[in-house]
Amino acid sequence: MGNTTIARLLISASLVLSLMPPAFTAIAQSKRSPAETVREFYKAMRDKRFREAFAVSIYKPAIEGLSTAEYDDLRSDFERLAVAVAEKIPGDVSITGEQISGDKATVFVKVKDPDGADQTEPVTLILVEDNWIVGDKDNQAIVAKAGKAFFFAARIDTHHSEVQEIFKRIALAQLAYSRQRNGQFGDLAALILAGLLPKDLEGTETTGYRFRVNVSGDKKSWYATAEPAQYGRTGKLSFYMDAAGVRNGDVGGKPLPIHASP
Repeated sequence: MGNTTIARLLISASLVLSLMPPAFTAIAQSKRSPAETVREFYKAMRDKRFREAFAVSIYKPAIEGLSTAEYDDLRSDFERLAVAVAEKIPGDVSITGEQISGDKATVFVKVKDPDGADQTEPVTLILVEDNWIVGDKDNQAIVAKAGKAFFFAARIDTHHSEVQEIFKRIALAQLAYSRQRNGQFGDLAALILAGLLPKDLEGTETTGYRFRVNVSGDKKSWYATAEPAQYGRTGKLSFYMDAAGVRNGDVGGKPLPIHASP
């Protein structure tokens, strides 16, 4: 929930202010700068003040329309985002630079890469109603159109992609399992017990999907299925995988029809 680095002309704040009428100058001076906005966004995310964080970003239309129940439903997703932010920015938000060009700005933030090394990451902002907000115009239009449905749609898209990746892991786990057991395959519990798959696949909280791995009586063949835990909220597509590959379809959250079982 990426920014593109674009070379931008540095605008002199003193020059801009000198061209403004006095009344407008007073208002402009009271607004957050792009760097201050980025600092507030990341600080609010780290503190898990999600409504405040998204309020200074292009995601404001998506967060402000949520009911209490909808917000609570999404909170686990926001919590994981907060953890990711804390891992990238473990301490105070360190700003290494700021560039402004008209109604666009780029703020450079010091972050940790996956190996723990320091690197600089650009954060894009746009000026909306005299306020800097985190994000870009293209994605702002997408969020504005979706409104409060945006976060649920984003969650569903993410879960659909994650199911495909988990199916790949299941296939690799079965390959390793069968090599250790004279060609026999294991069900989900067996693959987890063997340390080949994570235990959280037994539940739905992390993935939003209910996974099953079924083996034939002689354990010489297998197939896997995945259905959304909450149709329309955690996913829409149901998935099926066997030796022939993966297929999916929207069947209202029910299992895909199995044409041939092992």
